[in-house]
Amino acid sequence: MLHNGNRLTDPRMNQEQRLTELETRLAFQDDALSQLNDVIIDQQRRLDRMFAQILQLQDRIKSLTPSNIAPPSEETPPPHY
Repeated sequence: MLHNGNRLTDPRMNQEQRLTELETRLAFQDDALSQLNDVIIDQQRRLDRMFAQILQLQDRIKSLTPSNIAPPSEETPPPHY
């Protein structure tokens, strides 16, 4: 009888069957862990590229010629003040 879908708790399984089941699960978990690790590595590379792009954009924005609009601290107040 299976309990909660867990074959390892089936009292009819002998130790060899249980060991085989555990080895199979371990193999699948190792594969899943490897795939997740690859995803994390890819995401980190993407983040690194995006961060570098942000820094480049910040530098480009800083190097732009100033506009004809004065910063708010230098603006004269509107006539109704």
